[in-house]
Amino acid sequence: MLRRIIQIDEEKCNGCGACAAACHEGAIGMVDGKAKLLRDDYCDGLGDCLPTCPTGAITFVEREAAAYDEAAVMANKQKKSAMPYGCPGTNVKEIKRSAEERTVAKPISRLGQWPVQIKLAPINAPYFDGANLLIAADCTAYAYGNFHEEFIKNHITLIGCPKLDDTDYSQKLEEIIRLNDIKSVTIVRMEVPCCGGIEQAVKTALQSSGKFIPWQVKIISTDGNIKM
Repeated sequence: MLRRIIQIDEEKCNGCGACAAACHEGAIGMVDGKAKLLRDDYCDGLGDCLPTCPTGAITFVEREAAAYDEAAVMANKQKKSAMPYGCPGTNVKEIKRSAEERTVAKPISRLGQWPVQIKLAPINAPYFDGANLLIAADCTAYAYGNFHEEFIKNHITLIGCPKLDDTDYSQKLEEIIRLNDIKSVTIVRMEVPCCGGIEQAVKTALQSSGKFIPWQVKIISTDGNIKM
């Protein structure tokens, strides 16, 4: 059947294994130091692995592929979980340590595109089409611990600091908003006065674009809480 499925560019893959760890279905494995799509029927086509890849080696393609087989995925998971310790060729201590590490939730990057700096971002790109745009001051991700899950997730992210960059972002942001199908804009800034520059730049860009797009402002306090 013709369906959406991931494709891994071996030339770009650096062998970090982040995608294999992020693939809950077990469709991706490491072979000779490179990530490989092991089975088409294990890939659900949702792409949890995409934002974890630091080199952009994973993309979506539409091609002939076996249908996603949820039953086979679940059976494989049960088989792995039932594997006894002490199988020939295994290191029991390493297996136990790995199991203990898996019980600790590890943060997942929700970043969906690159670059993220406003001054480096393109004016027009496919990922802007239908995007919920997050425009954030640099410091916010450091001040707010759950930034990826609450703000970056399901958003296209642009960051900047008008004080450090000594520039007005409004013209570039206006072009991005005007030339692309942006669905919403969320501004995240710190409570400090200098962060008002990025908020004002976005408001100016929205007004100049001539579009009526839902927008909101979230302010992070210096002690890491959301003020509004």
